[in-house]
Amino acid sequence: MKTKRIFLFVLICLVSFSCKQQTQTVQKGIAHLEKKGNTTQLIVDGKPFIALCGELTNNAATSLDYMKPVWPLLSQSNLNSVIAGISWAMIEPEEGKFNFDIVGAVINEARNNNLKLIFIWFASWKNGMSSYIPDWVKKDYKRFPRLNINENDPIELLTPLSEENRNADARAFAALMKYIKEIDSNQQTVIMIQVENEAGVLLDSRDRSDYANKAYNGPVPQELMNYIDKNRENLVPELKEAWKANGSKLSGTWEEVFGPGKPKGLVMPVRNLVPPMTQKEQDEALVTYPFYSDEVFMAWYYATYINKVVEAGKAEYPIPMFVNAWLKQREHSWPGTYPSGGPLPQVFDIWHAGGPSIDILCPDLYRPDFAYMAGLFTREGNPLFIPETGSGAQGAANLIYAVGQHNVLGFSPFGIERRIQVGDELSQCYNMISQLMPLIGEHQGLNSMGAVLLTKDNPSENIEFGDYIFHTDLRFDPFNLNSRSADLGAAMFIMTTPDEFYIGGTGMSITLSQKNPEFKAGLATVEEGTFAEGKWIPGRRLAGDDTGQGRNLRLGNGYNVIRVTLYSYK
Repeated sequence: MKTKRIFLFVLICLVSFSCKQQTQTVQKGIAHLEKKGNTTQLIVDGKPFIALCGELTNNAATSLDYMKPVWPLLSQSNLNSVIAGISWAMIEPEEGKFNFDIVGAVINEARNNNLKLIFIWFASWKNGMSSYIPDWVKKDYKRFPRLNINENDPIELLTPLSEENRNADARAFAALMKYIKEIDSNQQTVIMIQVENEAGVLLDSRDRSDYANKAYNGPVPQELMNYIDKNRENLVPELKEAWKANGSKLSGTWEEVFGPGKPKGLVMPVRNLVPPMTQKEQDEALVTYPFYSDEVFMAWYYATYINKVVEAGKAEYPIPMFVNAWLKQREHSWPGTYPSGGPLPQVFDIWHAGGPSIDILCPDLYRPDFAYMAGLFTREGNPLFIPETGSGAQGAANLIYAVGQHNVLGFSPFGIERRIQVGDELSQCYNMISQLMPLIGEHQGLNSMGAVLLTKDNPSENIEFGDYIFHTDLRFDPFNLNSRSADLGAAMFIMTTPDEFYIGGTGMSITLSQKNPEFKAGLATVEEGTFAEGKWIPGRRLAGDDTGQGRNLRLGNGYNVIRVTLYSYK
């Protein structure tokens, strides 16, 4: 009997160890973020991954019939992933009673079409409102309090100052993540989650309910003040300036520490227009930060609320999780005309202090100054992921720039099922980036990759690698001031050796020079080609008319890759 007991004990230990090892293998193998050099990579199926993506319209994935023709269209258009919404109201129609049928069906269809999946958790907030909360939450406004604007005016927007609101959201999200792990942790179709959507206050700069006013007029939480004090030398400029202007206090009310909020009696419009604003006021509003204490106050409560939701989800299945921001922009330049307190660059520190479990702060990037805004969202080491943006030729050019210059983790035009067409500019660009992915993954974070984005307002730009300077220009003939010119161009450059480069892009000419003025740069070998499973397959070898008699490179229509070797002479 003793021998049998020992054998049984050993057997149980072995089974337990095996199960533990399997669990650890699954956890280690799931999608995750990983530092490499000076950047962050998204690792999927053990390899660096860029989500060449599209976001479905809000409610597309609620109908399997609606999605039937969409799935093959996305796959045929060179997407490798898709963003789809999940509604809290749909999965928990009655409190504590969950229905994940649609979630499982969407995961299965994405998998069948060889697409990875990123879910949006449409729960407490969507576009600064609360339209996706369940009916049982909507109806019980005493238990689940709303946010107030102006003078005691409640709107259909859950306040982030309520633990009851937060806990109900977190419980539902945890149940969702538990289900996703159960049905998908082996296949790993779901690779990321966006938690909420464009959170923040619309129609006012902050919550003005009695409990919010009490918190606003009380002390700034010590946790936030400790963070600001510890990071005082590296704060974003907007926060650093506001804090310094008010005496760099380490305690006090929100207005004592960060300055004045919105003046009493000012009613926030949906948009701040010209008129009644003057054009000068509109221009100033784009680069200043009025009512900053209100925005910081709301950012803290949104960040801490969403962080608890994220923690609950990650406790079940810890894949990367991010939040997104409706951007400050023309006609939406006061907090409240864009969602006040959302994860924008001017309050990054507040979100980092209040939301340490949130992996990425993301822009919904429709602004024309794409390059500038993309740069802002890499502040403080924040990885760039763009969950909403435009498509077409401009979208494709923006993608090339974001990949080459900012190591973007994902790029996702909105309403993709209505915009994408097989063979269009975005589809061609996705194909080019897919070919380059092994090379991109190898060079991310090593300062051997970069990009340019050319427009009518920025028709030429230089970029340097090693001993060489690449001069890019929208003109077809860079030596002729009257040459015909493209409206848009983008190119990414990958330096594989000091004299070898792969260049992918469209719409520009490229000339070269040597950094050392005593030498000149020349084109050695120029060849078109494609990558297949990471291997370069040469196409035409170019010289003569196709290289301006050896004086320049050309990236014409389409999204092509060329291999170039260079030499120096004098």
